[in-house]
Amino acid sequence: MQTADLVRLYPQLWHMADDGSWPNIREHGLLSATRLVEKWEVPTVAKSALLDGVRHEPQVLEHPRFGTATVRDQSPIVEQALARLVVGMSPRDWLGLLNERSFFFLQRKRLDGLLNARSYRGRPHTVITVDTAELVARHEPDIELCRINSGFVQRHSVTPRTRDLFLPINEYPHPARSEARAGAGYDVAELCVVGGVDDVADVVTHVERVQGDEILETIFRR
Repeated sequence: MQTADLVRLYPQLWHMADDGSWPNIREHGLLSATRLVEKWEVPTVAKSALLDGVRHEPQVLEHPRFGTATVRDQSPIVEQALARLVVGMSPRDWLGLLNERSFFFLQRKRLDGLLNARSYRGRPHTVITVDTAELVARHEPDIELCRINSGFVQRHSVTPRTRDLFLPINEYPHPARSEARAGAGYDVAELCVVGGVDDVADVVTHVERVQGDEILETIFRR
């Protein structure tokens, strides 16, 4: 896939964060889970508990200088299904890949599906919308594309979980199109940034507080 086509077909990207997290993200960046627990200086034993297994609940971190941060849950991952689907690695290795990246949806419909999922629809969330061109201009070497929702592993899932699901932009086999394909058959599901986006405040277009299909508040608009 050409970078210009990525920007043209998917001019905006969406990230769902924990409710109330925008002030912290604006100051410190949209960090991957691994970088977040490292920056918050989480002790080794607690760090292992956060990163080596599936997080069934959000985990709140406290730091005397940085304040409060939340590591999001991974409740859409069924551990037995993940153990069945990983190829060439362990479930812990796959979780490590997820924890090293920050994720964005390329389609608003995928975001809406997550907002309305059983685990999330009962509470508000922070939705961060970023400008694809600006993000790519700053972080292209660290950007990868994935054809599935990598953090969704259910009993009915069939796609093997392998390292090569995450590909650089120029290696991703996206078909040539005049516009992004809508409907069920998406050409690409996720854009991820290895390590996260330290300068996310500079590429954001707007931030909203959302519950289900309802926008409760516009928190920030550039």
